[in-house]
Amino acid sequence: MDIKAKLGFIGFGNMGSAICDGLIKAEAVSTSNIFACANNWDKLLKKAESRQIKACKNAEELVKSSDMIVIAVKSNMVEKVLEPLKEELKGKIIVSIAAGCNSDFYEKLLGNEYNYIVTMPNTPISICEGVLLCEENHRLTAEQLEHFMSIFSTVATVEFIESKVFSVAGTISGCGPAFVAMFIEALGDAGVKYGLKRDVAYRLASKVVSGTGELQLATGAHPAAMKDTVCSPGGTTIKGVTSLEENGFRAAVIKAIDAIEQKR
Repeated sequence: MDIKAKLGFIGFGNMGSAICDGLIKAEAVSTSNIFACANNWDKLLKKAESRQIKACKNAEELVKSSDMIVIAVKSNMVEKVLEPLKEELKGKIIVSIAAGCNSDFYEKLLGNEYNYIVTMPNTPISICEGVLLCEENHRLTAEQLEHFMSIFSTVATVEFIESKVFSVAGTISGCGPAFVAMFIEALGDAGVKYGLKRDVAYRLASKVVSGTGELQLATGAHPAAMKDTVCSPGGTTIKGVTSLEENGFRAAVIKAIDAIEQKR
């Protein structure tokens, strides 16, 4: 645990809360050194009390109490929130998780006098199994970056991504959990259709997904090769794979990414 780190969340919605939960689970930061502020005071207070962190009445109070600030508000609110805080933010580590606000945005808003890094987390960060994308173009000093990594590497795989492909990387890691959850649900439904209890079906499906992912990471095997090892000639698995292909499984996944990227 970094007993000196003081971390503040401006905005404490689903993603801010998920990051906080992961940091608490990993014991990366003391709960007494985690601060949060949000528009809805009553809701914030309940969320803060349940996590034993400190709720702040406003962003100015939070910034003064913290050395690392997580910007977790909607993208259309970032400028409005940060503009009055510019003096207090100098020298602080600014970690943005605001979707759509890239390094160019912060360069225009803050200039080169501020120390910011643009990131994109995903929800498994809440159980220390997340992915945290970081735009390569950032303004943290070497010492600040080391401090940042010492905290966030405890809850996520940290990947530095080129600015030109940051959006699609974020779509895969940030939106991907929804697609994977749909796949788990579908596998579970199929199991229930053929007599499995739903909790057993979901448990099997989830373990298949997590185990296959871990196997690919551990071996570096091409996904197609992993598929081939399960598909024996004339066997049952290849019949299922053929059905997925006939029904446009891979095309549907790619088109889902297309739909998101074309909207950005």
